Amino acid sequence: MRFSSFQSRRYDSRTTIFSPEGRLYQVEYAMEAIGHAGSCLGILASDGVLLAAERRNIHKLLDEVFFSEKIYKLNEDMACSVAGITSDANVLTNELRLIAQRYLLQYQEPIPCEQLVTALCDIKQAYTQFGGKRPFGVSLLYMGWDKHYGFQLYQSDPSGNYGGWKATCIGNNSAVNKRGRRKYSPPTASEFLRERY
Repeated sequence: MRFSSFQSRRYDSRTTIFSPEGRLYQVEYAMEAIGHAGSCLGILASDGVLLAAERRNIHKLLDEVFFSEKIYKLNEDMACSVAGITSDANVLTNELRLIAQRYLLQYQEPIPCEQLVTALCDIKQAYTQFGGKRPFGVSLLYMGWDKHYGFQLYQSDPSGNYGGWKATCIGNNSAVNKRGRRKYSPPTASEFLRERY
């Protein structure tokens, strides 16, 4: 019994070693942190992208004036919404802005949406590959527009995995909210807002 407890802890504390079941426990813990965050919803419409974020204040004494944001502007054509550990989100959004500005400086045009998402996901994935670092406890929804593909919506998780979506949700109750995606047909942004609000 003592030996098996020691064995399981060996996989639990290291980010680079898979358990016998093929799991990286540190990535799973990062995903758990996202499940406790406020919900973020992204919807790709025919004429734009909608991002909505729930700011959850679980502490009655917290001053809402200094409450952290959940939606960040990255450049003129892109924004992102975050769910998870706020300090990790700040690091990643700053990195996104730097990547976008370097591209703009080098090529004199805005970075394509998917290229920006891929660049950040490569960084996130590296944190699951090398020892001494833990995965970022943040999932992001990216919305944007570029001249190649128009309006786009992407989601990435702590492992560095990402995908394009028509509608998706991250954070608390995201599994419940994802059930509604099966019947989704893209409205215009104004139709969606008129129906809901």
